[in-house]
Amino acid sequence: MAPAREPAVTGNRNLITIWLVVIILLMLGYAIFGERGVIRIVQAEKQKQRLEAELVALQQEQQELREEIDRLKHDKDYWEQLARKNLGMVREGELIYHIPPKEKK
Repeated sequence: MAPAREPAVTGNRNLITIWLVVIILLMLGYAIFGERGVIRIVQAEKQKQRLEAELVALQQEQQELREEIDRLKHDKDYWEQLARKNLGMVREGELIYHIPPKEKK
């Protein structure tokens, strides 16, 4: 009778082993691809780095704009420089010479 029971016990062990492997594979799949899986964590980290770099660039731009505002409020020479550059203004008595560019042959 003992030899007849061994195949049944072996079959149960194989079934338990198969179920354990399936459960482990499911857990592994969820750990990798799930809502908080490895792939999502890596994507979130990349997005965080990109956003931090963008934040640094925006903070730099904001600082430059604050400096520009301060110069516009307090620096009359800067106003003159902008008027000359952007509006083509000149001081009274100044002469402007326009030299046409050389034509390329």
